[in-house]
Amino acid sequence: MTTTAELVLDARCATGESPVWSVAEQALYWADIPAGRLYRLNPSTGALKQWQAPQMLACLALNAQGDGLVAGLEDGLYHLQPPPMGDTLSAERLASVAHAAPGMRFNDGRCDRQGRFWAGTMVMDMAAGVPAGALYRHDARDAITGQLQAQLSGLLVPNGLGFSPDGRTLYLSDSHPSSQRIWAFDYDTDTGTPSRQRLFVDMQSLPGRPDGAAVDADGGYWICANDAGLVHRFTPEGRLDRSLAVPVKKPAMCAFGGADLRTLFVTSIRPSGVDLSDQPLAGGVFALQPGVAGLPEPGFQG
Repeated sequence: MTTTAELVLDARCATGESPVWSVAEQALYWADIPAGRLYRLNPSTGALKQWQAPQMLACLALNAQGDGLVAGLEDGLYHLQPPPMGDTLSAERLASVAHAAPGMRFNDGRCDRQGRFWAGTMVMDMAAGVPAGALYRHDARDAITGQLQAQLSGLLVPNGLGFSPDGRTLYLSDSHPSSQRIWAFDYDTDTGTPSRQRLFVDMQSLPGRPDGAAVDADGGYWICANDAGLVHRFTPEGRLDRSLAVPVKKPAMCAFGGADLRTLFVTSIRPSGVDLSDQPLAGGVFALQPGVAGLPEPGFQG
C-alpha cells in the first residue's frame, strides 16, 4: 500500500464528480457538475477528451451495451452519446423528474449490481438547508412512464451511494453539515427495493463530511471526507479502518480503476472566491494505491 496521492490530472474542475472506470476502454470518465463537462482520460497514454452536456452534469454510468452513458442532469436522466467528432454530447432524455422545490438538480448516482441506475437530487443552495432531496431508481418500469418515482425523500444532500459486493446492502450518505450520516439498507436484488434503514456511520465525530463513495472487493466502504482532505475506509461493520490523505481540502468522489482495479481515483472540488495557495491542485484528479482491489462498475441495463 502506498499512501501518497499522485496527481493524475490538474483538471481544475469546479466540482469534479462521479468518476467511473471503463474496463473495456481502460479509461476514467468523470464530470464537472456546474460546467456540464464530461471528461475521459486514458491514464496510461495521457489522452484526454472533453464534451459538453446541455445542462449541469452530476452523475453518470456507462451503458452495459457500450452505447454511451446514462447521466443525471438537472431535470431528468439522459442518455448521453459522445460524438465521433466535435465536443457536444447528444442527449436524449430517458425519464423526467418532478422536483419538490425550485433550484434543484441531480447529485450522486450509480448503478446497482443488476444495472439499475440510482441517483439522488438536492437543492443547489446548500445553505438553505431544504430537505427536498430524494433518491430515485431508474429501470425498465420507469422507461414505460418516462417519469421517475422517488424511493426515499426528505434528504438534504444525498451522496455516498454504494452497493456491497453481493449487492444485498445499499449505502447512502447525506453530506449536509446538519446531517453527516451514512446509512445502510437491506437491498432486494430481485426488485431493487431498499429496506431496514439503519445508521452505518455517524461522521459528526470524524474529520470531514461524507461525500462520494466506492466499495472494494472485500466489502470495504470508501468515502471522501469533504473539507478534511481525506478518504476514509470503513469495514462492513462500520468500523473506521484507515484514512488516506489527498493534497486538497475537498475530495468529492472515488472510484477503483486501473488494469488490476487496485488504483483508487479521487476527484475534487475547486472552490471559487477563496485563497487556494495552500491547495493549488484543488479540482484535480488523484490516484491512491490503497492495497485492496475494487470491482468492475456495473453498466446501465435500461
